[in-house]
Amino acid sequence: MAIDFDSFVLTAATADLSDEPGARGHADLVEFRMDMADGPLAALKAYDGELPILATNRPTWEGGEYDGTDADRLTDLAETTAIEAVEAIDVELESITAGDADAVLEMARERDVAVVASAHDFEGTPDEIELMETLTTACEHADVGKLAVTAKDRDDTLALLAVTHKLATDGNTVATMAMGEAGSHTRAVAPVYGSRIGYAPVDPAEATAPGQYDLETLAELVSQLE
Repeated sequence: MAIDFDSFVLTAATADLSDEPGARGHADLVEFRMDMADGPLAALKAYDGELPILATNRPTWEGGEYDGTDADRLTDLAETTAIEAVEAIDVELESITAGDADAVLEMARERDVAVVASAHDFEGTPDEIELMETLTTACEHADVGKLAVTAKDRDDTLALLAVTHKLATDGNTVATMAMGEAGSHTRAVAPVYGSRIGYAPVDPAEATAPGQYDLETLAELVSQLE
């Protein structure tokens, strides 16, 4: 059964599944960054941890480290949906809207694996209209629409939080965060406005995105703000 995103899900981001024991007690889910791991499919098949897995195979054009063909990358991601521990997968919105991920989405539906449709902007924060359009499109194609932007100032973070609140209030399941120093606080605050997924590394030295808190800190902050 796919993980339920009806309430906030704290996710431990890692490229090493041996980190999973350290995530227990704080995290609800482990995001396994396949693109940053050696032998990721073999690692997933051998996984015997307690926490369910969100499999992510991020390409270089979306800030990841997978530098092979998109066809091979998506084929590997599709294969993860047959692994019992994998309860969700992350698929780039660009791949979805281009039609490249149709087979992955179909397999996920057949196997009751949740889909997170993600979009990232590593340069800045678009205006509120574009934020709304992007996140709405992501929600239309997946169980969760995820949007990560790079904040330069508080205006950027306020725009992201406003869009998060609007879409969540309208019944959409969203996950949002602003990367970078100016946006780091949104990782703790966005859940107050309806964001359903938070990401943090078990070890702060192993952050997979700029501005991440470590797992224990984020868990404590979210708990205090609820």
